[in-house]
Formats: sequence, C-alpha cells, structure tokens
Amino acid sequence: MSTMVYPREEKLEKLSQEEIISNTKLVIQGLEALKSEHNSILHSLLETIKCLKKDEEANLVHEKSNLLRKSVEMIELGLGEAQVMMALSNHLNAVESEKQKLRAQVRRLCQENQWLRDELANTQQKLQKSEQSVAQLEEEKKHLEFMNQLKKYDEDVSPTQEEKDCETPKDSLDDLFPNDEEDHGQGIQHQHNSAAVAAAQQGGYEIPARLRTLHNLVIQYASQGRYEVAVPLCKQALEDLEKTSGHDHPDVATMLNILALVYRDQNKYKEAAHLLNDALSIREKTLGKDHPAVAATLNNLAVLYGKRGKYKEAEPLCKRALEIREKVLGKDHPDVAKQLNNLALLCQNQGKYEEVEYYYCRALEIYESRLGPDDPNVAKTKNNLASCFLKQGKYKEAEILYKEILTRAHEKEFGSVDAENKPIWMHAEEREEMSKAKNRENTPYGEYGGWYKACKVNSPTVNTTLRNLGALYRRQGKLEAAETLEECAVRSRKQNNTGIDPIHQTRVVEILKDTEGDKRRSMTSVKYENGSETGEEA
Repeated sequence: MSTMVYPREEKLEKLSQEEIISNTKLVIQGLEALKSEHNSILHSLLETIKCLKKDEEANLVHEKSNLLRKSVEMIELGLGEAQVMMALSNHLNAVESEKQKLRAQVRRLCQENQWLRDELANTQQKLQKSEQSVAQLEEEKKHLEFMNQLKKYDEDVSPTQEEKDCETPKDSLDDLFPNDEEDHGQGIQHQHNSAAVAAAQQGGYEIPARLRTLHNLVIQYASQGRYEVAVPLCKQALEDLEKTSGHDHPDVATMLNILALVYRDQNKYKEAAHLLNDALSIREKTLGKDHPAVAATLNNLAVLYGKRGKYKEAEPLCKRALEIREKVLGKDHPDVAKQLNNLALLCQNQGKYEEVEYYYCRALEIYESRLGPDDPNVAKTKNNLASCFLKQGKYKEAEILYKEILTRAHEKEFGSVDAENKPIWMHAEEREEMSKAKNRENTPYGEYGGWYKACKVNSPTVNTTLRNLGALYRRQGKLEAAETLEECAVRSRKQNNTGIDPIHQTRVVEILKDTEGDKRRSMTSVKYENGSETGEEA
C-alpha cells in the first residue's frame, strides 16, 4: 500500500497552487455530478419500495438505499473538504497580497531613511565648517588684539607699515562676513558677495539634500514617461513633509514646485498653476516677499501662463521676479539677464517691440560684460533680438546681428578676420557677387579654409544663425549666398550630429514671408531661459 501511495504524494508535492485549485474545482464538479446521480437512484429505489409487496425484496431495496445514503454522505463530506480548500486558497492569496504591500512600505521607509541620512550628513558637514570658521575667527581675533598691543609699545613703526599689518586680517574678515551696507554695484570684485548678502538678509534658506535627491529621482522617472511613479512619489513626500513640518514650511513649497513641474510636463496646467500659487503664498509668508526663492516661483508661474498663452497675466509676475532679482543679486547678474529674456519674450507675444528691444539689449549687455562675448547666451540673445527686428521689418539690423554671431564664432575657431581668413558670410557674399558677374567658379568648400573643410561649427545656435541669415538672403534675392550658408549648415549638422532648432528656423522663414506676421506664431519658437534653482525653470 505504501509503495502505491508514495508516488501520488510525490506528484501532489510538485503541483503548484494554481494546479491544485484547478484540480479541486474539477473534483467538486465530479462530486456534484455523482451526488446528483446517487440522489436520483435513491429516489427511484424509494419509489420502488412503495410498489413492492414482498418483504424480502423490500428489505433488499432498503439495504441498497442505505448504502446509497452513506455514499451520498461521503460525497457531501468530500464536497465540504473541497470548499474548505478553496477558502484556504483565497485566504493564502489575501495573505500574499498583504505581504507585497508590506514589502512596498518597507522599501519606501528605507528610501526615506536614506534621505534622512543624507540630510544628517549635510548638516554635520555644515556644523564642522562652522566650527572651523569660528576657530579661525578666534585666531584672527587674538592676532588683532596682539597687533593692537604692539601699537602701544612700538611707537617707531610707521603708519604705512601698521596699515599693511592690519590689511590681511581685515580682508579675510570681509570675505567671511561681507558688509551689508557696502555698495556692491560699484565694482565687479564685489559681485560674488551679493548672493551671500541676500541669503543672510533673508535667513539663508537652502533646499535640503533629501529634497534634491527626491527631485533627481522624480526627474528620472518623468524623463522616462513614468508619471504613474513620479506623481505618487511627489505626493507621498509632500504628505510626509506636511505631517512633520506643517503646510506653511519652505520645504513644502519646494515640493509643491517639483510636483507642479511634473504636472506641467503632462500638460495639466490648471493643477500646476494651483500648486505654484500655493508655493508662492508659503514662500512669501515664510521667507519674505523679496527672497530669491519667491522670484523663482514667480518666474515658474509666469512661464506656465506663457505656455498657456496668457501673456498679460504672465507679464506682471515676470516683472516682479525681475525686481526681486535685481534687488537681491544686483542689476548686472546673469540670472537677471535670464529674467530679462523671459520678459522680452512675453512682451514680444503682445507686440510690444520697443520694450522687447530694451530688454534684449540689456540682457545682451549683462552677458557680454559678466560672461564674455563667447558665452553661448550672447549668441542666443542676439538671435532672439534679430527675430524681434524681423517682426518689425528691420532686416538690416537683423542681418548685422546674424553676421556678428558668425564672425565671433569664426574668430573663436580660426583667429582674427583678415583678407586670408574670412568668416562664412563674407565668402557667401563674394560668391553672390561672382554669380551676378557671371564669373562663377565651382570652387570646392575645402579651398576656402578650415570652416568648410573641418565643419567645426558644433553649436546649434550657430547652425540656426546660418539658416536664418540664409533665409534673409533669399528674401533679398541673394540665392547663391543663401545656398552657401544653408549647405554649410547641413554639412556641419551631419558631421557633428548636432541638431539645429527647426521650429526657430520655420519661424524666421514665416516672418520673412509675412512682414506683418502673426503675434502668436512668432513666439512659439523662442525658449524660456532656465533658472538657477534646482528643479525649477525660470
């Protein structure tokens, strides 16, 4: 008996849970069919007993009916056991589901624990730096007291020497604790202190490290299109922050900004605007109305309105952000230039071209003075200003800006311009003149210099400028010059795998085709500048 039962037990051990359930269901169906069959036979036997007259035959039928009743009872017992197995299976499934939920909660707690560890490590580093600064200041204080005592006893030391002895510690103290009353706009050497002064004035709020980690995680999910993960992650972190710190806390405002940007990527502008307004209210209440974080939120809200075409509502927000940044960072800070670019874009959508020119020119001046003429923002701003000129029909002014961009790119790559070293637009115009004189020579690009041969134009802005100036040449009837620039742009793009801005190019061509233009069409291509705050566009 054991040898016959053992293989069956081994076979049952190898069955999975799904196979056991399916087999149990088949057994239940079989038992139900068997039960119904037994009941029908028992019913027929009972009918037969009523018709029988002989006692022996009646007793025989009674025995058979009793056997059938016992068999039916065993079948019902088997059915009951099968139902118990089904209920047990459902219970096991529920337990497994609860186990998965607990595992997810454990993972979330581990992640939150890591954020807390990062924040603790950051705080410990700050504390260590502060202790070092205090120790250094104490040493400098002792040194100054010693020098002051020497002045009392050493009367032979000249005044100039005394000033030299005192200059070094004074400079170091000024670097550590800049004077809030000092006019930082008087010289470039003081500009790097303006942000520190603003932070000190406003309480020095800084985004915690764990929120930066969370932001990077959310951006990674959003870039992959996994919004079903990014949004719940933001909401859970926001709920935890509100429980621990309360709703009116700067960290909550930062988390609202991050969630708003995710909603904006999903084109959920209404929800994003609601979150940004809430974040703005919290930051104004907790950090003050002139804090840089308030300017960043205002700017994000203005960009959101701009994307929705609400330029009139966006303009005052952008202007207020500009005032805050000018007040906190100084009027010639690069972040101010970015804000000016955004404001110019909003005004261009409303046809306020005089204001657009003023804002772009001022931003251009800041970029050139602070970041140098070779900074990419200089060429981008010139391109934006040129598009404004095109909308007004000022083709000559736009042409000058395009030529300045190409000339500067050439000088940066190949040196100063002379008779033997000419930028691309000069060669294009020379070929145009040769074409008009009917003396065109099919000279290959390689003979004109490294610009054509190497095609080192690895800047999308320069490629865009080549296309734009080519479109402008076509409008002026300079087809050969336009062809030269366009072919150079195509070659450069193929060799460097750098894409140009096709939307911007299409916009320039449309402007040139229609001098009156369409206000909405002219501005969909110009991009808002990025801000300095983590996770927030400006």
